[in-house]
Amino acid sequence: MGTAKMPRSLRAVSEVRVGEGADPHSGRKVTAVAGLIAVASFSGAEAQQSTLPPVTVDAPVARPRPAASKPTPDQIRARTALRRAARRAQPVPVAPVPFPNAGGLAADPFADPAAPYKGDRLAGGKFTEKLLDTPRTVTVLTREVLEDKNATSLRDAVRSTAGVTLGTGEGGNAFGDRFFIRGFDARNDVFVDGIRDPAVSIRENFFTEQVEILRGPASSFAGRGTAGGAINIVTKQAGDKNFTNVDTIFGTDATKRVTIDANQVLSPTVSVRAGGLFQDANVAGRNTTTDDRWGGFAAIKWTPVDAVKVTANYIHTDLNSIPDFGIPWDRAANKPSTETGIANRNNYYGFANRDFQHARQDIGSLNTEVALTPDVTFSNKMRLERSTLAYVGTLPEAPRVGIPGYVSDAAGGFGLVQLNAVSRYQTTDTIANQSDFKFKFDTGPIRHTTIVGAEISREKVDIDTFTGLTTESLPGGSTSIGSVIVPINNPNLTYSAFAQPTRANNPTVIKVDTNAGYAINTANYNDLVYLNTGIRYDDYSVSAGKPFATTTTFPQKADSGNVNWNVGLTLKPLPYGSVYAAYATSTNPVGAELDGTDARYGGFNLTGAYNQVFAPEKNKSAEVGTKWELFDRHLLLTGALFETTKSNAREQLTVAGATQVVAGASYRIRGIDLGVAGKITDRWSVFGGLVLMESKVLNSATPAFIGRDLANIAHQSFNLMTKYKFDYGWELGGQATYQSQRTGGILYTTTTTVLPEFWRFDMFVEKKIDQNITLKLFVNNLTNKLYYDGFYNSAAPFVLVAPGRSGTLVLSGKF
Repeated sequence: MGTAKMPRSLRAVSEVRVGEGADPHSGRKVTAVAGLIAVASFSGAEAQQSTLPPVTVDAPVARPRPAASKPTPDQIRARTALRRAARRAQPVPVAPVPFPNAGGLAADPFADPAAPYKGDRLAGGKFTEKLLDTPRTVTVLTREVLEDKNATSLRDAVRSTAGVTLGTGEGGNAFGDRFFIRGFDARNDVFVDGIRDPAVSIRENFFTEQVEILRGPASSFAGRGTAGGAINIVTKQAGDKNFTNVDTIFGTDATKRVTIDANQVLSPTVSVRAGGLFQDANVAGRNTTTDDRWGGFAAIKWTPVDAVKVTANYIHTDLNSIPDFGIPWDRAANKPSTETGIANRNNYYGFANRDFQHARQDIGSLNTEVALTPDVTFSNKMRLERSTLAYVGTLPEAPRVGIPGYVSDAAGGFGLVQLNAVSRYQTTDTIANQSDFKFKFDTGPIRHTTIVGAEISREKVDIDTFTGLTTESLPGGSTSIGSVIVPINNPNLTYSAFAQPTRANNPTVIKVDTNAGYAINTANYNDLVYLNTGIRYDDYSVSAGKPFATTTTFPQKADSGNVNWNVGLTLKPLPYGSVYAAYATSTNPVGAELDGTDARYGGFNLTGAYNQVFAPEKNKSAEVGTKWELFDRHLLLTGALFETTKSNAREQLTVAGATQVVAGASYRIRGIDLGVAGKITDRWSVFGGLVLMESKVLNSATPAFIGRDLANIAHQSFNLMTKYKFDYGWELGGQATYQSQRTGGILYTTTTTVLPEFWRFDMFVEKKIDQNITLKLFVNNLTNKLYYDGFYNSAAPFVLVAPGRSGTLVLSGKF
């Protein structure tokens, strides 16, 4: 047979260049398979027997592609902005109702989700890094820590926290929340969502998300004061998950308490949250006194677009009680009278038909946050607040020499006690506004977060008293002292009849105006080195007077400009560990303790002619420490060495029989601060701390005081809370708290009065009935330990008794 000719169509197919099918490396001619495929499509013997010549084509030479270049930071930001704009342009889907995430509380926004005892971040926008990378000791009481402490008030929360000591209302200050942090008075260094709450009040916890205790001077962040630290209360805000949580509580001492917390997502842009409180209770281990409370809160979040978030909340608390001012001091034995057996711990020395305590707070906030660009954010916080603290109480003070018909201390008598009235009607009004810009930018390999802002505030406090409190008409009453004498072991006039107290209407009015500017920067080099710096200027003006006084008073006024700063360097040898060194300053201007009427405690005494307008007290602190996240980064261990000094401190001096206040003293506190928070295993959680301090008076107008300790503080304190999760929904936990003895005195150890050290133990057991219902039993002060919250220093001291053993059953429903 002859050679068959290739059809034209097949020749055309065979001439096609292979291109991408060619060998990219050899450049050789390759046999085209296209012709074979075409031949296979023909039928018949002739086509099958035809001998076809091989068809080859030239393969193209492969050319290397250019390597992709790394986008610049500007290109990344531009690409991110375009993607966000594209998402915003798309229609927003409407979530179905009911929402799929309904049921149970939303996760704690600041804690480790897998280890809720461990706080990861602070709520305030001025702290931009995680706790691990923040060069400062901060104790964070997360939501779960507060719940497992069974803490229904701020005082409950810090009573069992290492490094914090409770105080009383000495020095003409109000009886309310008073705390010492690292040995320094911090009663005016309490903040709510980053804005100062200057009122000395009694603060509830039902609206609290977490409590942050900053250690050491913090004026760059918080302004005046903060010598030993500050306390920030983080409130509950509206979120993006539907839930309703109801806690019904029954306890010993006739305790009944109900709290409600509910969040509702109304639309993709609006969420609301509301809660309420009712409590009717007595106090464990104390007769007669009561502790009744009610309140509510409401919060809303509105996000009209991704770049804008507006939040607002309002809090109302109303606390009413028959107050308890403790038990008298046995001056013959120099101990609390309960320690010598001459008084029972349950003894109540007040008058139930006269004494009362009312603490009310109304706090409204409006916050706006606008992302102007991906790297620039503007935020503004506005606060309006009014607090009222009113009380009439009875102080069980030690006997006085020379009372008719009474055996004096000098003769060894201690069988009677003198009851004196104390009263206050105090209102505090605050208006404040904080505005700041947050910038994110790079300088080479260093990432910066810079906050520049301003704060203005007006704080005004009116301090008045009640009249008609004399007790001469009672059996044993003395017209010379306006008091009543009762047996120390049988205060049998508890339910005596009294006339209704009336306002004196002669208030002391104190006003503080503050204008401040601040700048804070954190420079981050490759997550290996962090440099935190901050500076703040406060223009501070305070005035005090008695506008309705009928007697001679001495109005006071002081102005000062205070510059404070901080610097902290953090090194991260490993991603889960850091070491740091920090230095910070703060100032306490005169009159800053608004509730005080004694210059030794930061207030003004308007009845004394001597000069009280001093330069501010200055505080300096140095700290070196380390932080480590262990056990899959769910356990945070912290340790720090610190030293804080105060100069130009005010103190009392007696010259030629006349008492006056002078400035120029100085003292120092140094110590070690250890902390642990998180979980060791999936079942075992821990939270606690150990603080060991020493204090010393470095300089005083009274040479005998030099070298002494500071008074009213526990120099050693320890706390450890732990819980373990068992199968079938059971949890078992407990807490141990220790505080060393506290020595009496005004500012320094000037007396031999000593409050004894104590250990306190708590326990709790929890059973999850199902996914919605939980039952929890608490037993606080398990051993019914007799210990004392505070010590009132005077010529006739008394002590405040801490609660005794109490049991509480909590039924929680989360839906």
